[in-house]
Amino acid sequence: MSGTFVGMPAFPKAAHEAVNNPTLRGNLRHATHTIRAKRAGAVAEVSDWAELREAGKRIKDQTLRHLDRHLVQLEESVTAAGGTVHWAADADEANRIVADLVRATGETEVVKVKSMATQEIGLNEALEAEGIRAYETDLAELIVQLGKDRPSHILVPAIHRNRGEIRDIFRREMGEWGRPAPEGLSDTPAELAEAARLHLREKFLRAKVGVSGANFMVAETGTMVVVESEGNGRMCLTLPETLISVVGIEKIVPTWQDLEVFLQTLPRSSTAERMNPYTSTWTGTTDGDGPRAFHLVLLDNGRTDTLADEVGRQALRCIRCSACLNVCPVYERAGGHAYGSVYPGPIGAILSPQLRGTASEIDASLPYASSLCGACYEVCPVAIDIPEVLVHLRERVVEGGEAVRSGNKVVLKPAKGHAAERAAMRAARWAFSHPAALRTGQRLASRSRRLHPRTLPGPGRAWSGTRDLPAVPAEPFRDWWQRTGGGKGDAK
Repeated sequence: MSGTFVGMPAFPKAAHEAVNNPTLRGNLRHATHTIRAKRAGAVAEVSDWAELREAGKRIKDQTLRHLDRHLVQLEESVTAAGGTVHWAADADEANRIVADLVRATGETEVVKVKSMATQEIGLNEALEAEGIRAYETDLAELIVQLGKDRPSHILVPAIHRNRGEIRDIFRREMGEWGRPAPEGLSDTPAELAEAARLHLREKFLRAKVGVSGANFMVAETGTMVVVESEGNGRMCLTLPETLISVVGIEKIVPTWQDLEVFLQTLPRSSTAERMNPYTSTWTGTTDGDGPRAFHLVLLDNGRTDTLADEVGRQALRCIRCSACLNVCPVYERAGGHAYGSVYPGPIGAILSPQLRGTASEIDASLPYASSLCGACYEVCPVAIDIPEVLVHLRERVVEGGEAVRSGNKVVLKPAKGHAAERAAMRAARWAFSHPAALRTGQRLASRSRRLHPRTLPGPGRAWSGTRDLPAVPAEPFRDWWQRTGGGKGDAK
């Protein structure tokens, strides 16, 4: 397992393999259609959903504009409540901080709440290299870990697995990680859940160190917030003696009143619930209640660079609800692994290339992993215009240009393999800037249309290999307009 899926091929190649897997496509189709139908029903119950969506967008934008001030306030609040704040510029620093904190306790095991930030930085692998074993306690994350797999969905990491596959993983792997699966385990959801519960209970009662993320951080009080549906988070956050939370700096909200908006929109957009079964909040440490030591690791890892991009920064509004994945026709067919990142789907296609840059083949291909249908924007509870950012990043990949990497302004070179695209766009720009040449070209295309091939030659073959070339009309629109007087003289 690798949090960043190093070595993954570019999206087109990975997706090509995925769409030829009928089991995977069946699992994805059933799961995404079910989730989005339930979400639509839950959202329809709220008469002021549009106003909540706009409020969430404005709160996030306002917070990002003054992120430095809010982060300083958060540090002061956490420290005043008995916690300790650590700042991590990148994944290596965050992993080193966490490993040092765990070693300081003398423990060699930790239990984990589902956390995308720790997956992003590859924390489990980093801890393993230090002789520390991390146990995932979310059911879907447990399935992924036991199966030596990778997560493929933000909300349901094991969405690509069916019940039979999960049963086989439990039977084969549970004994190697702790309590084995019960004899004769079937693939019924109740039995699978009970097997996971028995397996994990032993870990909860033994663990002295817990590792979590957070859905939100409240600056005015230093409070961390985790919402979940299984209760494993509550166990990880209360039973261990030491709690370490790794959280991206964009997860902050200024006040408790701001939190109210997101506790309405997140559950309905993610699990289609009116509210999460478990909403856990903790502020520093309290004698006789919960962990005796609390550490907050604030993670940058490309977020400040993303914030510097006036178009791309809206990706930092994301509250990880996964609604965009469940409506995306590309994700439904390709699955999450094809994105080569812990953040799959439409949000991953714009977030990963900004956090990691577009230098690698996989990251340069992600902005193209979309049909630009706009369904993702329509369902986003914080109104991230994902198609706009996709087009913006495509321009960056093809043309290069100024960007911020590791806090420094740099000039990116155009990615390899896009020379033909650049030439075509420049030719189109020239033609549209010269009306006479455009008119002549249109007339020549119309008069020679019977000679046109059905597929494009050369580099264009990649585009026309899966699409029909549109038929050229018998005459250009301008000629038709002049001939008919704007349609008035056209034959009925």
